[in-house]
This record gives sequence, structure tokens and C-alpha cells, in this order.
Amino acid sequence: MKINSEVIFWRRNMNAHNIKRQLLLILATLICLTTVIAQEKFPSKAVTFVVPQAPGGANDAIARVIAQKLGELTGQSFVVENRPGAGGNIGTAYTAKARNDGYTLLLTADSAYVINPSLYKNAGFDPLKDFEPISTVATSGYVLVANNNFPANTTAELISLAKQQPGKIMIGSAGNGTVNHLVGEMLNKAAGIDLVHVPYKGASAAVTDLVGGQVQVSVQSLPSSISFIRSGRIKVLGVVNEKRLAALPNSIPIQETVPGLSVTPWYGVFAPASTPKQVITQLQTLINQAVDADDVKEKLANLGAEPYKLTGDKFSTLIRAELIRWAKTVKDSGASID
Repeated sequence: MKINSEVIFWRRNMNAHNIKRQLLLILATLICLTTVIAQEKFPSKAVTFVVPQAPGGANDAIARVIAQKLGELTGQSFVVENRPGAGGNIGTAYTAKARNDGYTLLLTADSAYVINPSLYKNAGFDPLKDFEPISTVATSGYVLVANNNFPANTTAELISLAKQQPGKIMIGSAGNGTVNHLVGEMLNKAAGIDLVHVPYKGASAAVTDLVGGQVQVSVQSLPSSISFIRSGRIKVLGVVNEKRLAALPNSIPIQETVPGLSVTPWYGVFAPASTPKQVITQLQTLINQAVDADDVKEKLANLGAEPYKLTGDKFSTLIRAELIRWAKTVKDSGASID
């Protein structure tokens, strides 16, 4: 009887042990399933795209096209929140400090991201340490435009007139440190002229004053200026891109007059550093779907832009190359902002 009692006790303990193991396995499985379900549901609430430029500019317009499509794809709101100032530094630095859960993202023009670290003594963010690159979304063009009453009709004519009237012709930009500003400085240096820089708080304000004649010329992104060009309210003197633009096939690149002066912009999405890898991957997939959509391509074309997709190492490589390139450009131009 003693032996039988011990056997029964052992069997009962083994059964209890097995039941405990089974319960632990079930619990672990439930935890894994909950995690997978949570990941599959991203986003489960509204996502904010911080745009570090003012409403009405190229970055703002492109961000709204992408945000609308992402909302349609996910059933969640993608909200564009403009935080302009300091050439894009305010909105960029704000996003760098946001919670790294994928619900606050930066959608920025290349200028604010790869130029400002060299242009400003303290941009307020580190482009390589503070963010996770997600994907580029679009590329577009830059144009040298003029008020319709301005006597010059080409880049060459502008240079000739500027040499006759040094310090008399005003060139508006979207703000200190923007590509618009730097291209003007590059043109001044390369052509040996003295266009007077007039910074505005955003591209929209600059192009409005250009139409009104408060400034004579301006460097503008094509999305910011294409409606004014198509309606005949301003005229194009030259294209800043390396090649002619599909939207402006008759406009000549500036570098045919001023060799080496060319810039091709891009717009990209970033998340705060240490955002979970699975969230980055899901966002990349969603953004690629949005950019590939026919209606998005059509809307971008109407803005004078086109889809441009780079993710992962290719996007990181572009960023590093651009940081080096613009550091040299800023140094050569002599531009600096406290």
C-alpha cells in the first residue's frame, strides 16, 4: 500500500506539472498572438506628418497628397501639421523628440534635412542619429522665375542686367537657409553678380510678392510655382535641375549658362530614432503603395513632381552623400546662420 500511495502521489504531481506547462504554453502563445495582432493593426489611430515648412509650399502640397492616400489605404487619419521656422529646424527638432512609436513622423524637403546641419551653428537635430529614414516619396524641380514686367527673359539676360545694376535686383526666397536661398547665393558667386536676398516665411509668400513686383526674381520649387507659371502670372528664366523638366520642356537648365549649377530636390519621410523595426517596415510598405497609386502619380504630376522611392540602405546612402555635398556648397557660398 505504501508503494501504491507513492505512485499515486507521483502521478498526481506529474499531472499537475503537465497542466502547468500546458497553461504556460497557452499563455505564451496568447502573448505572441496579441503582439502579432497589434503589429498587424498599425496604425490603430491617427498618424501625424510634421511638415517643417509653411502651408502652400512644395513640401506641404506633396505631404497632403501622400497623407490623403495613406488615410484611404489604412482607414486611419494621416494629419499634416505645419511647424515652420528657422529654415525647417523647428519642426525637424520637434519630431526628433517625439515618441518613437510611428505615430509622429517627419515629412520634409531635402533642404531642411541635409543642408541645415552645415548652415546653422546649431540646427537642433542630428540627421544621422536622431532619425530612422523610412522612404523618399517624390522628386520635383526648381526654377528661376521672374515678375512678368522684369526685362530679362533668360538666365543669361538676368546675369547681364545684374552686372549693369549691381545690388539693385532683389531675389526672394522661402527663407534663410532654404535651397531657394542657397541657389541664389550660388548664382551670385558663379556669375559674379549681386542679387539682393529677400527672405520670406515660406515659398507661398515669396511667390505672391514676386507676382506683385515687390521682388523681381526668385528661385522656387516647381510645386510652389507651377500654377503661377501655367496661368502666366510669372515667367521662367531657367531650370535649376540638371536636365529639362517634363512639365516645362521648353525651359533651359541654368547650368547651360552657368556650368555646374544644378539641384534636384527630393522629399522624404523619417521617424524618430529607435522606432521599432516592424513599424518602419510597415510604414515603408504603406508609403510604397501610396506612391505607386495612379491617382497619387496624377496629383504629383499636377504639382510638377513625380514619385521617387528609396528605402533602407539606398535612402541612407543618399542622405550621407547629400550631407557631404551640401556641406561643401555651404562652405563655398560663405552662407552661415546663427
